[in-house]
Amino acid sequence: MEITEIRISVRNDNKLKAFASITLDNMLVIRGLKIIEGAKGLFVAMPSRRRPDGTFQDIAHPISNESRAWLEGKVIKAYMSEKDNISTEAGVEISRDI
Repeated sequence: MEITEIRISVRNDNKLKAFASITLDNMLVIRGLKIIEGAKGLFVAMPSRRRPDGTFQDIAHPISNESRAWLEGKVIKAYMSEKDNISTEAGVEISRDI
């Protein structure tokens, strides 16, 4: 499987850094991924829905730690690239925390 497209929508929020959509093998789109600044750095939260008991359940998610790391690495790399493009266009340098 290959991620054939990643779309990033950067946000100006303290913890929520961006939303992302990924396309897999030019066949399947997963929307609603969130790039979050956590205590240990950036991570990708998968799309989820609130259950009747108030907890959240992922709608789509990687099956293994290896596939999660692979997906997270690709999405965060795309986010950093998009963030750099925005700062270059604005003429402002944004520090990289990773």
